[in-house]
Amino acid sequence: MGKIANFFRSRDKPQNRTAGSSYSFFFGGTTAGKAVNEMSAMQMTAVYSCVRILAEAVAGLPLHLYRYTKADNKVKAIEHPLYHILHDEPNPEMSSFVFRETLMTHLLLWGNAYAQIIRNGKGEVIGLYPLMPNRMSVDRDREGRLWYTYTRMSEEAPTMKGTTVRLYPYDVLHIPGLGFDGLVGYSPIAMAKNAIGMGLACEEYGARFFANGAAPSGVLEHPGTIKDPQKIRESWNATFKGSGNAHKVAVLEEGMKFSSIGIAPEQAQFLETRKFQINEIARIFRVPPHMVGDLEKSSFSNIEQQSLEFVKYTLEPWIVRWEQSIMRVLLSPDEKREYFVKFNLEGLLRGDYQSRMQGYATARQNGWMSANDIRELENLDRIPAELGGDLYLVNGNMKRLQDADLADSIPSYNGEKEDDDENEKDEEVLELDEKRGDGGADPSTERNNRRGKLV
Repeated sequence: MGKIANFFRSRDKPQNRTAGSSYSFFFGGTTAGKAVNEMSAMQMTAVYSCVRILAEAVAGLPLHLYRYTKADNKVKAIEHPLYHILHDEPNPEMSSFVFRETLMTHLLLWGNAYAQIIRNGKGEVIGLYPLMPNRMSVDRDREGRLWYTYTRMSEEAPTMKGTTVRLYPYDVLHIPGLGFDGLVGYSPIAMAKNAIGMGLACEEYGARFFANGAAPSGVLEHPGTIKDPQKIRESWNATFKGSGNAHKVAVLEEGMKFSSIGIAPEQAQFLETRKFQINEIARIFRVPPHMVGDLEKSSFSNIEQQSLEFVKYTLEPWIVRWEQSIMRVLLSPDEKREYFVKFNLEGLLRGDYQSRMQGYATARQNGWMSANDIRELENLDRIPAELGGDLYLVNGNMKRLQDADLADSIPSYNGEKEDDDENEKDEEVLELDEKRGDGGADPSTERNNRRGKLV
């Protein structure tokens, strides 16, 4: 039993290291020479921008709890206690936007998001509080059951004794990211720390280049012997060092010469390297380059399409993780048959005004949207039901195929066929009149009656 428990325990404690590497992410060492962790990575503008874009996008989406009706429709379950917690206020200290933004930031940086679930005596959720992922560990007991160990800080809960708190899955909302065992996610920062470290190194190189504005490095040559070289160096730096002293005219005495030994940024492809690293970071988080300020390959014709792809291929997988994690823990087995949680992505997929109006017109004419359905999406007041706001209309020119009059669909061939049929019937009437002779009925009257049925 002990071997089995150790086996489960090992797969629930992922090490922040890449496969085959000899260095741990805890120290943050990279091949670029820069220490990278979640905090230092946020100092890079591209990482900060990507994390902020995704966190604010998820936090800004409407989040509702729905209930199935007997007619297989859905309505907002406003009366359920969980609706207010998810939609408005998960705890008295923060709004739903701040709560989701915080957890999404944890998910993007550490690969996991945790929140403590506070329940009442009935087992109903009455509060959600974020927990720091770097102080949480996931483990199994000897029976193979999951449990969470959280290392608290004294300022978090000063009334509690001890430094660790043991929580069961019933008490933790856990949203895992991409991982290898299906239980915990791996940190994107740990997986891509070399790319982020290179970006930080490029930023530091650029900052040092402008800090030494006279030249990145160089040599002052003197034909003779200098008694105090330190004094000359300090005088040179005081006059020309820094971006504020750049491009000043240097006056060299006693035959001195300045020789630059640094490589120009253009030769080292400094700008191209920085631009590539920005795209590299955007690729890690799957954010379109134009959203982080790189408009080199963007145009009016493809930005809208890239924005739609951002919603479909970037946001939607994160949204599914949120929805399924919330339903798995916060709803009871009986409630899962009746309730479900849904983020509303329609607002991001509606497109420009003209496209929305064309789509609404098609939906309205085909009878699957009413005027109030459209006005609700546009955040407009509803039309009263007695004025037809809830009516579903269809185009009157359309009808079922079996109700169509087949005679109306026969072509006339410019009237030639109809004229021939009429002449043939007239000839039949005349032949009948000739056979009757004078003893029969009035041929003109009979002929007129017959023609009246033909015309």
